[in-house]
Amino acid sequence: MATSPNLPGIAPPTPGDGDTAVLERTTQRTEPPRMYQVVLLNDDFTPMEFVVWVLQELFNKDRETATQIMLKIHIEGRGVCGVFSRDVANTKVEQVLQTAQHNGHPLQCVCEPVE
Repeated sequence: MATSPNLPGIAPPTPGDGDTAVLERTTQRTEPPRMYQVVLLNDDFTPMEFVVWVLQELFNKDRETATQIMLKIHIEGRGVCGVFSRDVANTKVEQVLQTAQHNGHPLQCVCEPVE
C-alpha cells in the first residue's frame, strides 16, 4: 500500500483504519483589503477652479460635487476626494502631485488609511 503525502487540511490515515481516510475541511477567512482615502490639502496659492478641475478629471466627480469638495478643502483645510485600495490611492496621489507641479501649483495631496 502506497503512502500519501501529508497535505494541509487532510488527516493522515491511522493504523487500523483500513483504506479509509478522513478529510477535515478547514475554512480560511480572509479580510478585505484595507482602504485608503485620498485627501487634498488647502493652500493659499492654488486657484479654486484648478482644484475643481482636478476633482473632475482625476476623480471623475461632477461639477457640483467637485465644487462642494473644493469648498470643504478651502474652509476646513482638507477634503477627501475618494476611497481606494492602497495601490490605486497612491497612484491618484502621484497623479495629483504631477498635475499640480506641471501646472505650476503647490497643491498637496496625501493618502491616509481609513479608520
